[in-house]
Amino acid sequence: MEVQIASLCDSAADYGGKLCLIGAFDTILVRQFPALHPFCSVALRIIFRDTEEGKHSLRLNLIDDDGQSLLPGMDPNELNIRMPENQFFASVNLVFNFQGMRFNKPGQYSLDITLDGTMIARIPLQVLQMPPEQTAP
Repeated sequence: MEVQIASLCDSAADYGGKLCLIGAFDTILVRQFPALHPFCSVALRIIFRDTEEGKHSLRLNLIDDDGQSLLPGMDPNELNIRMPENQFFASVNLVFNFQGMRFNKPGQYSLDITLDGTMIARIPLQVLQMPPEQTAP
């Protein structure tokens, strides 16, 4: 198994096996806390080999810098990998959309992606408070 793409972005979609991403980012700037990020996507492209056919459990978890989960109730996604005939590998595109992600404080966060209980990718995210606007003298 090989993770080719793991990205946090404004929007993502799978169009006939082509993974399309718009606005990849790793930083959110906010005016005040708590902050609500209205919408974002996690885009994944994973390659599976013939020895990895079968059922797999994929889980996403947003972790703050204290190690606390911000998505504690998110259920794992079940993948059933089947190798296409006469092909050497199977590529799987996955898009997860999140609305209203709440951040109570500035800090370093990560989106941890596990497959069958093993971490396969970690997407870093920093949430920062914008500096106060300066007034002209």
